[in-house]
Amino acid sequence: MKPNSSRRKFIKRTALGSAGLSVGWSASSYANIIGANDRIHFAVAGLNSRGKGLTTSIFDLDNCMITVACDVDSRAMASVQEIVAEKKGHKPGGEKDFRKVVERSDVDAVVIAAPDHWHAPMAIMAAQAGKDVYLEKPCCHSPREGELVVEAQKKYNRVVQMGNQQRSGPTSIQAVQDIRDGLIGDVYFGKAWYSNSRKSIGIGKKSTVPEWLDWELWQGPAPRRPYKDNYVHYHWHWFRNWGTGEINNNGTHELDICRWALGVDIPVKVSSSGGRYHFDDDWEFYDTQIANFEFADGKLISWEGKSCNAHQYFNRGRGVTIHGTEGTILMDRNGYVAFNQDGDEIKRMDAKSVSDTMNLVGAGNLTTLHLVNFIQAIRSGETLNAPIADAYHSNLMPHLGNISQQYGRSLRIDPANGHILRDEEAMSVWSREYEPGWEPVV
Repeated sequence: MKPNSSRRKFIKRTALGSAGLSVGWSASSYANIIGANDRIHFAVAGLNSRGKGLTTSIFDLDNCMITVACDVDSRAMASVQEIVAEKKGHKPGGEKDFRKVVERSDVDAVVIAAPDHWHAPMAIMAAQAGKDVYLEKPCCHSPREGELVVEAQKKYNRVVQMGNQQRSGPTSIQAVQDIRDGLIGDVYFGKAWYSNSRKSIGIGKKSTVPEWLDWELWQGPAPRRPYKDNYVHYHWHWFRNWGTGEINNNGTHELDICRWALGVDIPVKVSSSGGRYHFDDDWEFYDTQIANFEFADGKLISWEGKSCNAHQYFNRGRGVTIHGTEGTILMDRNGYVAFNQDGDEIKRMDAKSVSDTMNLVGAGNLTTLHLVNFIQAIRSGETLNAPIADAYHSNLMPHLGNISQQYGRSLRIDPANGHILRDEEAMSVWSREYEPGWEPVV
């Protein structure tokens, strides 16, 4: 379907000349800039957990409205429809098939928070239909899908932002600026980590598909599997057919911050070690993983993931340290602290809002600010904080870490495009298999 070009021109024209959004502004302040006639109409796809959180963040933006709630779980769809009706006074339409969502003329932009195997296919469908896209991480189930999403964004000239929300966090923006200004000298190493105490997912049993779930549509692009009782919801993260493992699920965020802070793009060498150590169950990825990424200019990023051991570093379950010739910055979603080479604190910045927190599953200031940036890009061409062409490179790193882990060897990488060099076996998983008829095409 062709985008509603006349309405889009009106949206952009009415936004031109309005002041750019400062990171210090609140979403409610921003809502007063543009009138109700300029509303952006959203569809939200994937309404459990993260999708519900994004829904409530859209509530913070009075000049936006949710017109379609999309999920293959009828309970989740009904719940979000009721929440929107209660909070905003209108009940959005419900649709379980995303292909029908992008055909609708009352949708300007889509928010995608479905399971990983749906992310890239949905984004491509939406771009082809003239919709702008807010795409939760990971942006792709395989590296090739990431390339396709980037191609679709360029071909159809859509606004596509990945949901690595910390890029819009005021304290993180300031920390990176301080690094650029030389606060800790020349930076060369980023250390990222994630810790949790996830429990065993057990051994799944084939069972009857619940009446509230459309299992056929849930699988969508992925090759078909019989339904088991430990797939839906959330545990799909740990199965290769649908998920991408902890390094993509959570590591993408902190690897992105390290890459941003160090000013690097695509690594030239990747290695990974670890395994499924904690439980003997159906989990197909790794509960413990250490992945290293080396760059052409001699810089290094390391990610340590402990899915089933919640021991923290610096009293933080997740975060990064950025190391330079004159000091170190410790950074997470709550702020940052800079130290000199003697370990003395030289600067500190804490989050200005209690909602700028460690937890991004629910709504929060980081999410709202990231959505505001997305909306401003649609309306007035404001620069995205996480444009898909750059964000894909942050998502490529976890994929390369998983491939290195899968084949038990280091990978040499072409820094021009991220492709694996001189290793046909490893490169064979650059793309994934699809259910016939579901292959994404740009």
